[in-house]
Amino acid sequence: MKKVLQIVLPLLFGLAVLAYFLSGFTRSQFIEVYRSIRGARLELILFSLMLGLLSHVIRALRWKYLLEDFTERIPRTVNLILAVGLSYLVNLGIPRSGEVARALTLSKYEGLPFPKVMGTVIAERVIDMLILAAFIAAGFFLEFDTLMRWMHPGGEPVPARRWVWMGVIFLLAAWAGWYFIRRSESRWVRKLKEFAGGLWKGLFSILHSRHKGAFIIQTLIIWALYVLMLYVVMLAFEGTARLPWQAVLMAFIAGSLSIVLSNGGIGTYPVFVTEALRLYGVSKEAGFAFSITMWTSQTLILILFGLFSLFMLPVVNKTPPADSLSS
Repeated sequence: MKKVLQIVLPLLFGLAVLAYFLSGFTRSQFIEVYRSIRGARLELILFSLMLGLLSHVIRALRWKYLLEDFTERIPRTVNLILAVGLSYLVNLGIPRSGEVARALTLSKYEGLPFPKVMGTVIAERVIDMLILAAFIAAGFFLEFDTLMRWMHPGGEPVPARRWVWMGVIFLLAAWAGWYFIRRSESRWVRKLKEFAGGLWKGLFSILHSRHKGAFIIQTLIIWALYVLMLYVVMLAFEGTARLPWQAVLMAFIAGSLSIVLSNGGIGTYPVFVTEALRLYGVSKEAGFAFSITMWTSQTLILILFGLFSLFMLPVVNKTPPADSLSS
């Protein structure tokens, strides 16, 4: 039952958010959205899909560096790429399960010990979480005034002294939470400690990797491609083609956060991104036309990539894998 709720609840949440958002649309607004999508430049959307696929391939190549450091032998690149493709497909159905599926797939077809493979996947995710946190922090500080105007439309912004007090309260709460976690023997707290320990171990392993320079470069390329594939689709629409870089940044952050809240951003992605773009004067219709196209096209290519990977894995591994190595 718990597993079912983990799948169904995020999906229902995303669909509910989308349904509520669309309930405010009139017939003329839907027509405007349709016209905007019809007028989009298809070649740019296709180019964005190519950038997305390239980022997935580079992710697989980056993973290979960690596997070279922490496993007994180097897996075939084709299996790495197909395992990554399958993980995205699984994540669309069961949130946050794609990482386990990726490790299981490589363990099955390459005979590598699952704990070590899973450790490399966790290490990857640690870096990705830090990069996303950096994007969020940059968006908050660079667009602080814009966010304040959104939070207080037509009113006075929050006084600076109130932000100081809020910061003090946050630090005190953080200290109290840290003190409680250190002394608590709760089962949930133990799980939190194990999770934090796993994150630290993953980060530590990357810092001591023989290939940390190449790993960092490829990480920057992956995230640059993520931003670029969104920007290219923006250029495909008249209503979003001339937005400032700040709008691209905030739309990217909104889209990234939406994916965390529901299965691959179902329902939440177009709503969050549309609302982020409205901060920069983009109409509701233009923002939704762009965001629903962005989400639909990228989700479709992930599904096709995942199905292709699912089909090709047994084909390229016709010979039985080597016996699993003990960790």
